[in-house]
Amino acid sequence: MPDTRNTIIRLLQNIGSRKEVDQYLKQFSSVDSKRFAVIKVGGGILIDELETLASSLSFLHRVGLYPIVIHGAGPQLNAALDEAGIETERIEGMRVTPPAALEIARKVFQSETLRLVDALEQMGTHARPITNGVIEAELLDYDRLGLVGEITEIHTEAIESSIRSGCLPILGCLGETPSGQIVNINADVAARELALAIEPFKIVFLTPTGGLLNQHGQLIDSINLAEDYDFLMQQDWVHSGMRLKLQEIKQLLDQLPHSSSVSITTPGQLARELFTHRGSGTLVRRGEEVVCHSSAENLDQARLRELLEACFDRKLLDNYFSAKPFYRIYLTESYRATAVLTLEDGIPYLDKFGVTQKAQGEGLGQSLWLRMKQENPRLFWRARTENPINSWYFQESEGTYRSGPWTVFWYGMSDFDEIKQCIDIALNMPATLYAHGVSEN
Repeated sequence: MPDTRNTIIRLLQNIGSRKEVDQYLKQFSSVDSKRFAVIKVGGGILIDELETLASSLSFLHRVGLYPIVIHGAGPQLNAALDEAGIETERIEGMRVTPPAALEIARKVFQSETLRLVDALEQMGTHARPITNGVIEAELLDYDRLGLVGEITEIHTEAIESSIRSGCLPILGCLGETPSGQIVNINADVAARELALAIEPFKIVFLTPTGGLLNQHGQLIDSINLAEDYDFLMQQDWVHSGMRLKLQEIKQLLDQLPHSSSVSITTPGQLARELFTHRGSGTLVRRGEEVVCHSSAENLDQARLRELLEACFDRKLLDNYFSAKPFYRIYLTESYRATAVLTLEDGIPYLDKFGVTQKAQGEGLGQSLWLRMKQENPRLFWRARTENPINSWYFQESEGTYRSGPWTVFWYGMSDFDEIKQCIDIALNMPATLYAHGVSEN
């Protein structure tokens, strides 16, 4: 296993830096094995991307991680019911399940569970099908819905036994009553209740789209619910399934530890989403509110100094907070991400942008940046040419100019004279950090 683990870690470095990979492996390995992740797989994924899914799950297993996988089988069940001549009826989004339909559903779910287990085993990954003993339920409304269950309890013993034996637990979403009657359970509801019982570090929804999309059809890479939820729910383009999904995710995360998060991605991008800061899907966290301050007077300057010095790995000048007035200071509640702005000839200048490593993985920096950009329609800043986040700065800016050790960035400006003025200001800005190896004394 150590040789295999090291090989996989080296492969992971193809999608992210060693620093990122090590950081996430350390985070994931620090939690109890069963609390790493709950992964919900749609039935369509099992039809179209079974091999890719099995490969991604095997990848996790080989670095010692044990996600709990729960799958649906909606398209497969629809096809089987059609073939049997049984009409599918839905009431308030729930599938009406008479006994004849449940008999078919049981066979379909068992078959799909075994297909995934077989695919994993063929790749050398031990997996265990768990078809009962986990989801306890009671009949919701037999007269209206038939054999549809409402979950009353989640039993984790079979899951824990599977993980202790070195096997990935694979669950369908059928439940059973205390008397042993099998009942149909909505897959999203089953995944939610399983997550509430397990309290995992990650909840992952694998979908064909690979995440939530904005009004332009582009992937939203991260959502900080504390900062973004109300704004998103006011947008005309957030409707129907996306609106419902956001509401469900918020309700779920509100009941879980603050460290829990939801990722929406594709099977093929699962490792990138889990092991890199930028990810490859939509990461949703409860997050933190970003507060804008007009000065540093009422801030904990010692904490802010500590944050900036940790991010830049250099000491701030002693008089940093008193040398000149600040225009705006954006700061997350936990003092883990900040943007410090001054006003230079009437134009906002980004003097410092700092985000801790962990906060980068949580999307706090992106959330803070979006807030800053909304409230500052034009901005300029500089960064050393070797700055590791310059690639991101290039994406976020509308223009750049390189001179010596500095690259100047800006957005929201088109007047040549104004841009030239900003470049001159940025290049002549006095240092606010001590050089490496130079004592602040």
